Amino acid sequence: MTPAPAGLTWQRLRDLELPELTGAADGWRAVSVFADAARERVDGDMSGRLARTQDSESARAAVKRLKRLSENYHYVHTETGLVRGVLDGLASELGPPQRRLREALDDAASLGYTVNDNGSIDYPPGGENELTGEPVPGGSVVGSNGLLGAGNPGLYRDANGMLDPARGPGAPALKSPNPHRARAQDIADRIAHALREAHETDARYSSALNKLKAAPGLTVDSRTWADVGSDVGVVSQAARAYLEKHLPLDKSPAERKEWWDHLGKEQREEYLSAFPGVIGNLDGIPALVRDEANRENLHLLIGQLDVKHDDASREMLGGLRVIQEKLEKGGKVPMYLLGIGDTGNGRAIIAYGNPDTADNVSAYVPGLGTKLDAEFADGTVERALQTARGAQNADPSSSTSSIVWLGYDAPQVTPGDLASGNSVMFRNDAEAGAPAYNTFMEGISATHEGGDPHVTAIGHSYGSLTVGLAAQSKGGIPGADDIILVGSPGTGADNAQDLNVGKGHVFVGAAENDIVTKLPNHAEASGMASGAVGGGSAGFVLGAGMAGPPGALLGGGAGAFVGGLTGYTAQDAQTDPDERWFGTDPASADFGATRFAVKDGATVLEDRGELSAHSNYFSRTKDQISADNIANIVVGKSDRITLETPR
Repeated sequence: MTPAPAGLTWQRLRDLELPELTGAADGWRAVSVFADAARERVDGDMSGRLARTQDSESARAAVKRLKRLSENYHYVHTETGLVRGVLDGLASELGPPQRRLREALDDAASLGYTVNDNGSIDYPPGGENELTGEPVPGGSVVGSNGLLGAGNPGLYRDANGMLDPARGPGAPALKSPNPHRARAQDIADRIAHALREAHETDARYSSALNKLKAAPGLTVDSRTWADVGSDVGVVSQAARAYLEKHLPLDKSPAERKEWWDHLGKEQREEYLSAFPGVIGNLDGIPALVRDEANRENLHLLIGQLDVKHDDASREMLGGLRVIQEKLEKGGKVPMYLLGIGDTGNGRAIIAYGNPDTADNVSAYVPGLGTKLDAEFADGTVERALQTARGAQNADPSSSTSSIVWLGYDAPQVTPGDLASGNSVMFRNDAEAGAPAYNTFMEGISATHEGGDPHVTAIGHSYGSLTVGLAAQSKGGIPGADDIILVGSPGTGADNAQDLNVGKGHVFVGAAENDIVTKLPNHAEASGMASGAVGGGSAGFVLGAGMAGPPGALLGGGAGAFVGGLTGYTAQDAQTDPDERWFGTDPASADFGATRFAVKDGATVLEDRGELSAHSNYFSRTKDQISADNIANIVVGKSDRITLETPR
């Protein structure tokens, strides 16, 4: 007979005092809370005050030392929080198998069966032998724990070497007439199954705890935080069952908000400490909580990426560091980190203004070429800030939260992307991003403290396709009152009415020299590809955040392509002149949206292929007309916008 796994017997599981584990978790929580409070005191009362009141070499040296002390407290806070999370998870997961074990032992005792040290069950004589009239002898059974293989003491092999789940050595070939046998087998199986589950849980958490060790002589640097990030991953992996059971991962944002509201303070602290990457990216969790969790997770991601040397990691690291600098620097418009992650090309959701308290909320989806890098953190994020400032000017009496939502993989401009089915030629990325955007917007509605903000969905370039597809889903974009489309190659819709906010609430900005808004349809593009490029090769015009049809890549064939564009008219194709790459031109009269005025912008030739006309819509210095119109729509003052005649 195979013995029970060493270290955890049924007797130990039965006698385990789970409150002692939760008590130990509370002790680690106390250490974590103390370290966090100490860090806040160092940052605020000590280094913060010193930096504000003193300006000398010695003061700067003292601030530097205090910053190191703050980092040490931060590290202690995080690691002890992880230990606390592991212990709480262990206690939670050991509870059910312990309860089932104790119930099985109670049943055995009530029937007078003997439970042996190895978990086998001795049962008494019972029933009657039909031939002799004598009681059928008792015996012993071994439980099956549900596994196939050597780890299951209840499995035996027959004479042919095949697994035989019968009843062990000496077991009768036919069903035993002793009624105690079946009852004993059921109890033995329940004991074995509970012990196996508890052993697996114990092994997972023991492995996680053994990895939560600090190196001697604590020096908190990037490698230390990389190790902490790894620790968070280990804890999350160990506690996956705990997470699935306790976190509403498969629930709606409204249900998640209700779950969070009903948690106690200590439970919230536990989740924030042990699972910042989960809580920070969970739609339906309040903005202040997400911001706190994501700032912690940002620290961990930077540490993890800082020790990697591949190009993708270095690019993402650059973006994360710029975001961190912006958060630490602050500004007149408060910044909130509503999402951060290294999935795919990176995830980042940044708000200027608290979306849970703002009167107006806008959520902008960027397009082609956008990824979590320094360019995104410096440029794309700035567009959200410009909108927030513009909204404040447009209506000083109301508050606005302006969000940039990079919650999907926008198509990129590498040769591999262009050659794949996930390139900007196709809807794949937008179709994947649209449901995620809608879930985020549903979360905005769920967590808003007033319950009914004025909500504007904004899509730029390929992001307008993502917004368009989101709007065409059943019920439309949750909470959306207005939709703004700028630099759009199409939304996948034939008419503004299809976007589920009413055609009078769909607004379009299309610069005269933004060639993305004048892209041909697929049939036209097919003819242009062969005419503009002698060899018949196909590619894209690529620029900051814009997409194009098959044509020549800028650099080598730019002149041919631009010449093709400027010399190609709708009359050259036997197709609807208002059709664009992704459906009806949003700026056309046929689409039925309200077109607002924007500057013409520079031509492709004038700005040497920079395509600036496609990128200026949000800029208050480069296109004040467009920026003001966007701001007025965001604050619900669309009656103030300057109109332009549809195409």
